[in-house]
Amino acid sequence: LPPQAWANSINQANKMALRNWVRETGIDLVQINGQRRYGGPPPGWVGSPPPAGSEVFIGKLPQEMYENTLIPLFQSVGKLYEFRLMMTFSGLNRGFAYAKYSNWQGAKEAIATLNNLEVQEGYTIVVCKSLEKCELSVDGLPASVSQKYLEAVVLKATEGVLSITLHASPYQKKAKLAVLKYSSHRAAAMAKKTLTEGNVRLCGENMKVGWLKPELKEKLRLCKEKHGKHLGSPKQLLMSLKLCDVLDCLNTLCRQKCLGTPRFFTKCVQVKPGGWLQYWCQLVIPAWPFPFSGLLWVQEDAPNTSGHEKAKSAVARLALRKLGES
Repeated sequence: LPPQAWANSINQANKMALRNWVRETGIDLVQINGQRRYGGPPPGWVGSPPPAGSEVFIGKLPQEMYENTLIPLFQSVGKLYEFRLMMTFSGLNRGFAYAKYSNWQGAKEAIATLNNLEVQEGYTIVVCKSLEKCELSVDGLPASVSQKYLEAVVLKATEGVLSITLHASPYQKKAKLAVLKYSSHRAAAMAKKTLTEGNVRLCGENMKVGWLKPELKEKLRLCKEKHGKHLGSPKQLLMSLKLCDVLDCLNTLCRQKCLGTPRFFTKCVQVKPGGWLQYWCQLVIPAWPFPFSGLLWVQEDAPNTSGHEKAKSAVARLALRKLGES
């Protein structure tokens, strides 16, 4: 059989049960890049996404088990914000999934109630706290690769980038290692898949992309203390971005965190000799608890230079740093 015909012939009864359940419940499942997702946010959700610690990892799943069984099971212990089932090209699940609850109490209850539960004869699942990792390491980059080139490639190929730092590789001589930090575990996982399996070229035949391990993070920290510096930092990345890039990053981050569309308000409040103008700018993000505001002195030394745009850029960078810290 051709590959697609073979894939469609596998596990037809359970696939049909899933289709019937989706039709009866009206539930929306979206399949993207090897995973099928419900929610994130679910219908009727109001407010910010759940806090850290609200997600659980589910392992040792029977491969023919789908959302029509899994979602009701995990909804039975708490309100689900999101459910992600990892899928193979053949239409089987990859044996693991992630369930994010509306709060950390839901995750705690899922672990207490569903860990070691026998979901089929001979199949006992694992339910534990998800680490929600958000940082990747990219080792084996050529020593000649620059911070500017790396930023251009990564920002174009992946979404939700918060910072990009470049270091000397502790594992490969005459090579560099990059640490990429993302706004969420999902954004980092999608970036990992894109950088590993896509057509993204960061140069380097020995390039290895993986999750940033605690021991590597500590090694880089000690190396930074020893040598007193490293190439690139979140602040340097933000300062190097043009206004259009800053606003694009801010809009992407707000969309991923379901915070609403950012709105800017700017005003020239003071004029001094020598072309110096003081601008006030406020950035309002609907689901964020407070606005971001600032005053900025600008010397409009060129006819096309806009103090309003410079003020927006400064406040947008401030917001990106604060959102990244949260």
